[in-house]
Amino acid sequence: MKTIAVNTRLLLPGKLEGLGRFADETLRRLTKNHPEIRFIFLFDRPFSQEFIYSDNIIPISIFPPARHPLLFYWWFEWSLPSILEKYKADLFLSPDGYLSLSSNVPQLPVIHDLNFEHNPQDIVWYNRIHFQYFFPKYATKASRIATVSEFSAKDIEKRYQIDRNKIDVIYNGVSNQFHPCQPEEKEKSQTKYANGKPYFLYWGAIHPRKNIIHLIQAFCQFKQQTSNPVQLVIAGSKSFWTAEMETAWQSAAFRDEIHFPGRIPENELNTLISGALGVCYTTLFEGFGLPIIEAFAAGTPVITSNVTSMPEIAGNAALLVDPLSVNQIANAMKQLFLSESDRNSLIQLGLERATQFNWNKTTELLWNSIEKVKKF
Repeated sequence: MKTIAVNTRLLLPGKLEGLGRFADETLRRLTKNHPEIRFIFLFDRPFSQEFIYSDNIIPISIFPPARHPLLFYWWFEWSLPSILEKYKADLFLSPDGYLSLSSNVPQLPVIHDLNFEHNPQDIVWYNRIHFQYFFPKYATKASRIATVSEFSAKDIEKRYQIDRNKIDVIYNGVSNQFHPCQPEEKEKSQTKYANGKPYFLYWGAIHPRKNIIHLIQAFCQFKQQTSNPVQLVIAGSKSFWTAEMETAWQSAAFRDEIHFPGRIPENELNTLISGALGVCYTTLFEGFGLPIIEAFAAGTPVITSNVTSMPEIAGNAALLVDPLSVNQIANAMKQLFLSESDRNSLIQLGLERATQFNWNKTTELLWNSIEKVKKF
């Protein structure tokens, strides 16, 4: 029986964001699809039973909890190699891109994007130094590399001088939890999140690269140019809230119509998205942009950026804007608000586009990448 050891540090109950959701959706299927494989799930803290998907998984908590560069180094370069050797792992799979330079076990990272190379100013200095030092080494060390878009594949190839034939593109999928809601459910969402009014929505990490400042400014411009009751909901943890964001919000002419409900429980997320007038995902850099296709599946029109991977993922099913242009974002909001025909057209295009992304296909492509690893 072959053994795959997996970095499962980001499988955290109630805290699954982009990378964690990728890990959850693919590993849930991969372990069940391949009962002939023994999977060693490697956590850096006590694990939740909800992530032990099948009987062929052995969960292990490895010290120390790795949430700082010094602890990253300890976990991956000292603690991990001995576990890989103990269980005679045939492959180390790492959904968040980190590898062990100290181990000779074949390794497959999923490197979602290189934002830290393009926007280092958005990252705490000690993390930036760690990422920029280690990730080029990980890319070279890797037996193969998986990534989530052609944009990221070309970026990794060019930035780290990696043979393109070594990189596999495995697009993210859409969970079955995302689907259009009934009108009465949408009304409840408006009542809960936006004072009973229609709303534009951003959800995800509240981080400088998510372009929250320009979104707030564009919303205020949209409000000034059209007499309307529309609100703005910005959902997510404020872990990376900055003084500049605070200033933008405090000085916003329509501050009272901008709502911050915090992190949304998974069982409420679809209703929040489906109930929105439109999703504004005008971020500065994405390796994929999972909320784009989740909004498509929920039957909500999308405004997104015309940079990095976002045009690739959105196709012709979204309004594309320059994320640095407040005017363009505001005009796209105005278009969705004023034109029911444009809104309905985008909803239909989005529903069709969403069918092209599913986690079963993602998992199959990940398995194909695993099988390409030499010695596996």
